[in-house]
Amino acid sequence: MDYSKQRHKELGDFLRTRRARIAPSQVGLPEGIRRRTPGLRREEVALLAGIGLTWYTWLEQGRSI
Repeated sequence: MDYSKQRHKELGDFLRTRRARIAPSQVGLPEGIRRRTPGLRREEVALLAGIGLTWYTWLEQGRSI
């Protein structure tokens, strides 16, 4: 794996693990009725960060942007 791909994978891993650690109530969002996984949804992170959902998803997937 080349250095660039490794960095993208590490960034994606970092974003996923941090997203899972944050409860919606910690950032002023309602808990919601049904969550399949702990933490924030991708849509919520993208909204809070002021970026598009597709762009955030690609970052988390380790894609080159």
